[in-house]
Amino acid sequence: MDDQVPPSPGGKCQNGTCFLFFSDFKSHNKVAVAVVETLVLLLVFGFSLLTNICAIVLLARRKRLVTANCFVLNLFCADLLFISMIPFILVIRWTEVWVLGDFICHMLFYIICLSGCVTLISLSAVSLERMVCIMKVTQATTCNAKVVAGGLLGIWGFSAITALPLCLFFQVVTLRVNGSEQDVQVCTLVWPTIAEEIAWDISFIMLDFLVPGLSIVISYTKIFKITKAMRERLITSTAYSENHQLRVSQRDYKLFRTLFLLMVSFFIMWTPVFIIVLLLLVQNLDENFTLPPTPFFWVVVFTFCNSIVNPVLYNINLFKQKWWQIIFCCSEEERLDTDTVTKKNDTPNVSTVVK
Repeated sequence: MDDQVPPSPGGKCQNGTCFLFFSDFKSHNKVAVAVVETLVLLLVFGFSLLTNICAIVLLARRKRLVTANCFVLNLFCADLLFISMIPFILVIRWTEVWVLGDFICHMLFYIICLSGCVTLISLSAVSLERMVCIMKVTQATTCNAKVVAGGLLGIWGFSAITALPLCLFFQVVTLRVNGSEQDVQVCTLVWPTIAEEIAWDISFIMLDFLVPGLSIVISYTKIFKITKAMRERLITSTAYSENHQLRVSQRDYKLFRTLFLLMVSFFIMWTPVFIIVLLLLVQNLDENFTLPPTPFFWVVVFTFCNSIVNPVLYNINLFKQKWWQIIFCCSEEERLDTDTVTKKNDTPNVSTVVK
């Protein structure tokens, strides 16, 4: 069967063909290919579940939870929601035809997209919160419930609205297998018009990925300048030793570097998805161009790996080899680098940001 198949008279796909997404009608070595795909997805699911739960436990065991940590927890929860779609994908890779009903068809790609949006916007929220705290040199000892509630509501609400077209326009379509009279069902994306598809592609990439990414870059550029200026002022002060000055700078840079790495890894692992989206648009515009579903599947698998990278990068950069001991061995709680506090030295009227 071809990778793109014409719909039956009830179908509405552009240019008379439908992209199959996770439905892949393989003609050779079906079982062997499905076994390999299953093993890979199960490994990704298992490692992602373990690392994200460990990361959540690590933050939840803290005696006090600050605002930035709440947004980091939200990121790990979004990762768990993301990988919750893996069992449904496995079912379709084995059955090839869509057997999960209309509701799952509407929700599968919607939740995948929603999770990605929440992940990046949560990173953006952490960067903005850190910038505000450092600029104000405030003491963040507890979680600001109003800020967290408003932030989480805004993150999930904005992401849910901007990804809503995927929920509305993914539908189960009946296709006729080429060369036979057999009809099958697949879950595919059916846009009312090409213009609406182009409008959503551009606005979604701009609002949910480029703008949050740019805000992270701007925030940490500002933070870098502020901490550099603080360090220069501390060097001229007689109230602090040189060792103290270097330690203060390293603590700030550690957190900034960690979240910046998370942003970079996100864009690296989600960029192939953006490329697939653009290629689908090209396919709808050019009848001679067809995109097979197999590359799409492996691109999504690669993107699923981001749910492993997030907690691993975050915890290894902040705790290094100690974070497994903290979780499983009940060792003394390590101080997280997500607080901005003001610490006074024995010399009066002198203070510095240590986090």
